[in-house]
Amino acid sequence: MTSQIIEPKPGVDMGRVVVEVLVENYLDVLKAREGVLSADQVRQVKLEALVDTGATFFCLPQSAVEQLGLRLEKHKQARTVGGMLTLGIYDAAKITVQDRDCVTQVMALPDGHQALLGQIPLEMMDYWV
Repeated sequence: MTSQIIEPKPGVDMGRVVVEVLVENYLDVLKAREGVLSADQVRQVKLEALVDTGATFFCLPQSAVEQLGLRLEKHKQARTVGGMLTLGIYDAAKITVQDRDCVTQVMALPDGHQALLGQIPLEMMDYWV
């Protein structure tokens, strides 16, 4: 997996770090380990995520959460750039970034938003930003 540094456009944005992330349904991963599912039956998505130290969770667009088949655990109030939102917190997913991985809950964002790699999964994978 590769990381990409996007140079800032003067007057438009600051530097952004975007990484490729493999996201797998962790319950499927466990079932595959037990032989209940084959490895190719593990639901997964590969996408680019913005490394966002202002975010706490690993966040995915709602459509990606549905593609993974993650179950809703609870709702949580979240402070976003656009104001307060109530967002869903979903089952554990295994995420892999550049050969490092962790298991973490997923916060669903409205479709159209970029996936975010926040503080908790960054620390779990021993990345320093």
